[in-house]
Amino acid sequence: MFDHVAANYDLTNDVLSLFQDRRWRREVARAVDARPGERVLDLAAGTGTSSLPFVEDGAYVVPCDFSLGMLSEGKKRHPWLPLTAGDAMRLPFRDDVFDAVTISFGLRNVQDTDEALRELYRVTRPGGRVVICEFSHATWAPFRKVYEEYLMRALPPVARAVSSNPDAYVYLAESIRSWPGQPELAGMLQKAGWSKVAWRNLSGGIVAMHRGRKALEA
Repeated sequence: MFDHVAANYDLTNDVLSLFQDRRWRREVARAVDARPGERVLDLAAGTGTSSLPFVEDGAYVVPCDFSLGMLSEGKKRHPWLPLTAGDAMRLPFRDDVFDAVTISFGLRNVQDTDEALRELYRVTRPGGRVVICEFSHATWAPFRKVYEEYLMRALPPVARAVSSNPDAYVYLAESIRSWPGQPELAGMLQKAGWSKVAWRNLSGGIVAMHRGRKALEA
């Protein structure tokens, strides 16, 4: 599915989010707080757009994605990025190699969320950090109703106008509605081993940014 939307993926995200996705990614970059020389895994990186802020911060970033179509499009745009094919449930990296791991708007698409969180934990060094940015649930009930109406009624026709595969965005709307809420995802992170788990709501809670740490070894 993602192979077929790769060419217009970034443009479609801009339009459907009313360009809020750019702000969300800036907030992710601030939360990751990549330092020069650090190793950062950007999982579900798509075309690599989300990885660029970490490069600008001086980190060595590995953009990783399951979709070969996305990676192919990313290679055309950013041939110097070390784009890597990988399954979130079986990451092709050794234990304890990344200072920070992050995934934006991709965890929802992994078949086994718990396994992906464990894999992210495995490849993070002790003391390292995780930042997850994902669609969530609006905190104010009237706004939640308006947002859900947008997802199910307005999003599909807009997607038909700008996307090469509008059916993929019907899936998007349905997956957002069925995704766990903020406290539930925090609990899943803790279950996977992450400590100091917290979250911050963005845009009224329609997006939530979760953070955690891998404890230092005794």
